[in-house]
Amino acid sequence: VQLQASGGGLVQPGGSLRLSCAASGSIFSFNVMGWYRQAPGKQRELVAGFTIGGTTTYADSVKGRFTISRNSAKNTVHLQMNSLKPEDTAVYYCHAMRFDSLRYDYWGRGTLVTVSS
Repeated sequence: VQLQASGGGLVQPGGSLRLSCAASGSIFSFNVMGWYRQAPGKQRELVAGFTIGGTTTYADSVKGRFTISRNSAKNTVHLQMNSLKPEDTAVYYCHAMRFDSLRYDYWGRGTLVTVSS
């Protein structure tokens, strides 16, 4: 399983970015998919995710600003980030989890998001 993340970059405060994660297989083969981020000196944290049934969850810090979505036809997951703040600066990672007697976690290479004027 490969997860290919893209879409990071430099954006001014208040701006928007859209991250994409392309999976090598069907996204419905995973129980959970989502985005994590890790800022310098901080632990990796969940930003947004959804279950195979479509239930979504967001970190309190991004509610109302970020939206996670999926395109099953293209096996992609997106994170639309609006009203970006400097504290959103981090490396963002695509994540997928499959549970089949054992738990399997998959991570994409991170994509850097920098929010700065």
